[in-house]
Amino acid sequence: MDTRPKVSSLLNRMANYTNLTQGAKEHEEAENITEGKKKPTKTLLTAISMSAIATNGVVPAGGSYFMISRALGPEFGGAVGLCFYLGTTFAAAMYILGAIEIFLVYIVPRAAIFRSDDALKESAAMLNNMRVYGTAFLVLMVLVVFIGVRYVNKFASLFLACVIVSILAIYAGAIKSSFAPPHFPVCMLGNRTLSSRHIDVCSKTKEINNMTVPSRLWGFFCNSSQFFNATCDEYFVHNNVTSIQGIPGLASGIITENLWSNYLPKGEIIEKPSAKSSDVLGSLNHEYVLVDITTSFTLLVGIFFPSVTGIMAGSNRSGDLKDAQKSIPIGTILAILTTSFVYLSNVILFGACIEGVVLRDKFGDAVKGNLVVGTLSWPSPWVIVIGSFFSTCGAGLQSLTGAPRLLQAIAKDNIIPFLRVFGHSKANGEPTWALLLTAAIAELGILIASLDLVAPILSMFFLMCYLFVNLACALQTLLRTPNWRPRFRYYHWALSFMGMSICLALMFISSWYYAIVAMVIAGMIYKYIEYQGAEKEWGDGIRGLSLSAARFALLRLEEGPPHTKNWRPQLLVLLKLDEDLHVKHPRLLTFASQLKAGKGLTIVGSVIVGNFLENYGEALAAEQTIKHLMEAEKVKGFCQLVVAAKLREGISHLIQSCGLGGMKHNTVVMGWPNGWRQSEDARAWKTFIGTVRVTTAAHLALLVAKNVSFFPSNVEQFSEGNIDVWWIVHDGGMLMLLPFLLKQHKVWRKCSIRIFTVAQLEDNSIQMKKDLATFLYHLRIEAEVEVVEMHDSDISAYTYERTLMMEQRSQMLRHMRLSKTERDREAQLVKDRNSMLRLTSIGSDEDEETETYQEKVHMTWTKDKYMASRGQKAKSMEGFQDLLNMRPDQSNVRRMHTAVKLNEVIVNKSHEAKLVLLNMPGPPRNPEGDENYMEFLEVLTEGLERVLLVRGGGSEVITIYS
Repeated sequence: MDTRPKVSSLLNRMANYTNLTQGAKEHEEAENITEGKKKPTKTLLTAISMSAIATNGVVPAGGSYFMISRALGPEFGGAVGLCFYLGTTFAAAMYILGAIEIFLVYIVPRAAIFRSDDALKESAAMLNNMRVYGTAFLVLMVLVVFIGVRYVNKFASLFLACVIVSILAIYAGAIKSSFAPPHFPVCMLGNRTLSSRHIDVCSKTKEINNMTVPSRLWGFFCNSSQFFNATCDEYFVHNNVTSIQGIPGLASGIITENLWSNYLPKGEIIEKPSAKSSDVLGSLNHEYVLVDITTSFTLLVGIFFPSVTGIMAGSNRSGDLKDAQKSIPIGTILAILTTSFVYLSNVILFGACIEGVVLRDKFGDAVKGNLVVGTLSWPSPWVIVIGSFFSTCGAGLQSLTGAPRLLQAIAKDNIIPFLRVFGHSKANGEPTWALLLTAAIAELGILIASLDLVAPILSMFFLMCYLFVNLACALQTLLRTPNWRPRFRYYHWALSFMGMSICLALMFISSWYYAIVAMVIAGMIYKYIEYQGAEKEWGDGIRGLSLSAARFALLRLEEGPPHTKNWRPQLLVLLKLDEDLHVKHPRLLTFASQLKAGKGLTIVGSVIVGNFLENYGEALAAEQTIKHLMEAEKVKGFCQLVVAAKLREGISHLIQSCGLGGMKHNTVVMGWPNGWRQSEDARAWKTFIGTVRVTTAAHLALLVAKNVSFFPSNVEQFSEGNIDVWWIVHDGGMLMLLPFLLKQHKVWRKCSIRIFTVAQLEDNSIQMKKDLATFLYHLRIEAEVEVVEMHDSDISAYTYERTLMMEQRSQMLRHMRLSKTERDREAQLVKDRNSMLRLTSIGSDEDEETETYQEKVHMTWTKDKYMASRGQKAKSMEGFQDLLNMRPDQSNVRRMHTAVKLNEVIVNKSHEAKLVLLNMPGPPRNPEGDENYMEFLEVLTEGLERVLLVRGGGSEVITIYS
């Protein structure tokens, strides 16, 4: 039965979609996002990128986080989202501190709790006042937000009205100053600005009872003396004290003097360049107005930037908007255009109306602490004071409203487990726990109490968020994903890229060390989410970028085979599954992980025998089992399951088809078929030899791990020991490269490499050792070298015996199709014959062994006994009698002799080695000798605990050249 939804029901759900969280009854139907209009940005580029993303589908709660995470993935989304959340939270602290500063400095100075008559301790007392009042303001605002967003929106209208009135008052005051500038005197000594906080009159002398006496200013520059004959500062003596107009007005032409920048170092006296002054240095006096901090463009950008971070005030509350796709682009762009006009026009007006020395006077020392903008405005300075206070309060409320919703959206996505609790909310949808955490973090910013320290912190987090919004838009545009269909058309990847570059530049221009700290924090969050394994599939652009990059790289790899210098084993690991679809030899995968150390390509393949249509479910289950094992063994690679009618065919398909283009395996890893002699089914070892033949035909390298269950796990670390390499024939250099790669892993790191090679009678062993040592030196591989001499010797009785046993077994199983019971009895027959052979070989000379075995062997089993017990036909008996009287093939004898002798040497030298690597000979061309081939390999590796048989792929894999 088809359970897919009907089109009508699907359309109904889409049409009735709402961004509001369930139960959010107090949320308004539509959101007035004009709060953001009072916060401009330096550029329109980020807003354009955000508008494109916001109109490319439904934007639920989370705003910028939702956009970034769905465009760049959970790791980037979580990292940038948390950073943006921290930035928004610290912005709330900054706005509250700004409100408190206005309150204590300009509205109710008497409300200060902490006071100090000492000028040096006055700033510390002010910081304590801001901490106390800031905490009280924070608690009050949190209560308002906790009650509901409806009340925040009501307050927002009041705050917006105050801001608009303030802005209009500034424009009115600037126009009025062109014909009636306000009285705003500034006292100057020569061209140096004097502080008015302790000056009674702006003059060196004053009239008291028709007498001219020194003023208080005289005492400050004349060693506190009130006598005219006192010794005074040289600059004070040679320059006059004058009073200039601090706000000369729009028609004064002062803009020509203020047009260019004039950055000063800390402690420098603020001077008016156009004023007359004697060329006398004089001494530094505290009555001058001094620069409190070394100014520069980068510093001012860092301080100014927080005032333009409201670009995403509306997007942060996307879950509260009726139509986020419509409201976010229109509201954000209009806010930016409006505030950009206000900011730029105010900068021009201030430069055209106010003296430069006043503009540079941060604390208003030259004008008795009066608010300069308030003095300029009309009709009263209180319009600006009240407007600024409510503006900062409103911005703080907006931050405390948006930040918890952002955190709640991150928590609900469940990509950061320990944040899960902050996804809960009240019945009306308000994020209670997220609000409490936001208040706690904001309190940390309030305890810092310094706006100059808090501002750069949030600037970094905001800039990072804007950077990734631009990156997301650029990425989606360049990839041209089918789902990228934004309604907002006025975007381009070049604009987004430019915005991203500007954001990155501003981060380092503002404060390079804060930028590094912010990036480190974001990187740590990114790695944490990646480590936790955020199992989210949002169709992000990073995946699309990965696909494009992979396609580009694969096409590049197709240009030709890799050079020897770039060769590394790209593994196809063949695993065998049991009846329960569990991996029989998981240590094979462990060994592969140790060999690769996470580098290069690893494909783990297996075959399920059966029909694909019937066994598809089993294949999926087996694939999941293997993937979990790969994860446990930390194998980074791919899993490939094949369903085939025959095991050998499935393995052949894997070897032929795994990989893609130039990213294919070049090495096959498999296990040795243990117990093949005792197996009732010959398919096990025949499949093994078939795999060897297929890899040889495909020119692939082959690694066969024997006794793989004894190989070390990833937690076992050898503190000492050797990796022994038995280099019998040169096979592309695999034997040299493999131990070097293994030693890169912690398990094998402390092992030493020993390389053995075999010398024949005619070889010069001393010269071979020197040549091998030189070869390893050029390969930059540290290893101990040893040459083992193997002289030609006569074939021993033991060799002859093993050959005869091998051939007997092979012939028995070939000529007689025996049942399990009969095969057990035949095994006893071989055993009895083996005992007889051993008895007859005692005391015989090697020269006589061949004749002894060929002619003098007598069996206790007779034809009559055999026929009586078996009940077989005479024809079968004749074949068996031929088997008993068979003579071993001399080529088999020679091969067995080589295997036995080489095994003796290897066991003698390497019986304590942690791993033995040796060349693996190729299989015979005639399939009739397959079982003999298995026997040769078995004899060759007897008595060794861990063996890796290595067969090269026919090409060089290591070079001495740079």
